[in-house]
Amino acid sequence: MPIDLGSLLQGGELRRGRSATTAVLTMELQRGVVGDVATFPALRDAVTHGNVAAHAAALCRHGRALRWPIVHCLAAFREDWAGSVVNSPLHAAMARIPGHLVAGTPATELIPEIAAEASDFQVPRLSGVSPFCGTALDQTLRSMDVTVLVVTGVSVNLGVLGLCIEAVNLGYQVVLAADAVAGTPLAYAESVIRETLSLICTVATTAEIIAASPAPLA
Repeated sequence: MPIDLGSLLQGGELRRGRSATTAVLTMELQRGVVGDVATFPALRDAVTHGNVAAHAAALCRHGRALRWPIVHCLAAFREDWAGSVVNSPLHAAMARIPGHLVAGTPATELIPEIAAEASDFQVPRLSGVSPFCGTALDQTLRSMDVTVLVVTGVSVNLGVLGLCIEAVNLGYQVVLAADAVAGTPLAYAESVIRETLSLICTVATTAEIIAASPAPLA
């Protein structure tokens, strides 16, 4: 039976009378991933094609107005790759690119459209392809009693897919903002959302999420 989006976002009881608290997560919306110094132009083009940055930014602004936590999940590696495991073809390729997502460089900064505020959280990771393993993400969310995640960012191929699966495994409810995520090729990303992510997430557009949310706090 489908989960009611409005009930989910407005604090409907999820388990034993506990009301939901929602957070907005952005996944790797960084300059070196989808911005002006992107290493993978096809993914940047997919973000541009779908107006993903504007939709993610709108959800961040909406979340702040509701006092929802805004959490930016970032990839940031050491220049010598110490502490990062090169255990996949993707990581091997990234490790060969000079300066790719090196911590403290412009490549790891959020894209300008997101316009992070001081109240936002930034959670970097050194290894893997998704944001829960080896980071403070789960602890950070649980410390604020978050139970519902509104997910944005890239990529549907790996990072967003991994984030959603891990979140469900950890007991979170996940709302996937379908027009605020991207992957490549475009048809493949659409298929992943339709055939896989829809089985574990409540899939909705940015406009639908905003419309189903409570009124902004005074």
